[in-house]
Amino acid sequence: MRLFHSILNIFRFNRRNWRAILLCFFAATIFWFFNALNKSYTTNLNFPLSFEYDREQFVPVRTLPAQVRLNVTGNGWDLFKRSAGVKVVPLEIPLERPADVKKIVGTSLQRFFATQVDGMELNFVLTDTLYVDLEPKAGRWIKLTMDSLHFNLKRGYGLVSEVIIKPDCIYVEGPQPLINRIKEPFKLRLRQRNIDESFSEDVEIDLPQSDIIKRDPPTVSIDFKVDRMINIMDSVKLEAENIPPTVSYIEETWVPVTIEVPEGTNMKEALREARAVMDLKDFKRGSARVLPKVKGLPPFMRVIKIDSVNIKL
Repeated sequence: MRLFHSILNIFRFNRRNWRAILLCFFAATIFWFFNALNKSYTTNLNFPLSFEYDREQFVPVRTLPAQVRLNVTGNGWDLFKRSAGVKVVPLEIPLERPADVKKIVGTSLQRFFATQVDGMELNFVLTDTLYVDLEPKAGRWIKLTMDSLHFNLKRGYGLVSEVIIKPDCIYVEGPQPLINRIKEPFKLRLRQRNIDESFSEDVEIDLPQSDIIKRDPPTVSIDFKVDRMINIMDSVKLEAENIPPTVSYIEETWVPVTIEVPEGTNMKEALREARAVMDLKDFKRGSARVLPKVKGLPPFMRVIKIDSVNIKL
């Protein structure tokens, strides 16, 4: 009974007692840990990968595999450093003909890795297959243009200037199949919607797979002016082209039109050169209704409606 009380007295709350117990426990743990690391173990580990190929001539179409899983046997210290990522040198896979290799079977890698896992014995490769996709590197200049802004402008607004793209050409470089697939001119698209004022911004060139294809420069400046558009009803002089020789006279007349114009347009000046033209080249004798085409309108104005003309020859 006296012995039992003596043991209880040791574990009674006493800062000195507990501090000594903890130090002993910590020392025992460290001793056990260092002793365990000196033994040999077999385990599975992930190793970083590096592919060796001519980077000046070839480029990956998709991201290359970053690691491979191996079963290895080695000293506990070496295995601990490997698993902790301390000074881990990537395993190298040479690719002599990069474009011809699409997959690498895991069992074929043992001969490459056997001499690269220093301080360990490689038992076997756990990774079944590595998929790679490398293509010859290519580059070319492509012309840029602006896609339709119909869905970008606010309803009731329209362009009143040319769209200026600076620079209007860029150099692209990447895998040859992807570079050859880019259509030219490449149409730029804006993400902005409901634009109702002049636009001047740097816009990123959103090529397919832009993470692989290099663009120089990656952005361009886009500028254009926007104004409110209104519909104006007026009339323009009717003219005929390719008049048959059998016709000696066509009465001069005016045709009603509805034109979309920027707000504040001086219509007298705008319609000074405008005319409605009907082409009689293939017209036979008889009567018909012809829809004239308006020519001579200033830029950024368009015909909404025009009346057809009844002719008889």
